[in-house]
Amino acid sequence: MRSLFALMSCAFIVAASSASAETRVFIIANQADGYGIDQCLARGEKCGAQVARTYCQSRDFAQAAAYRRVDPDEITGSVPKTGANCSHGRCDEYVAITCQR
Repeated sequence: MRSLFALMSCAFIVAASSASAETRVFIIANQADGYGIDQCLARGEKCGAQVARTYCQSRDFAQAAAYRRVDPDEITGSVPKTGANCSHGRCDEYVAITCQR
């Protein structure tokens, strides 16, 4: 009886922790900032880790699981293309940041 109770308790804890784990991908414009942070994020380099983590934390997530450049073709919906209103000529570049709670 005791082992059945322990097994049920473990199953409940595992189910509860799985349900609370939430992952969300944010697509943001990859804008040149003059510091190279945009390239750190786009290339998935270590130098972008703090920026990605800060971005996730600003949206009430605990951590950034991943970050990378995204092609506009990968994004569902309307995405603006490079045009006359683009100040730096690279408006069609985006970064995906995967955040986890």
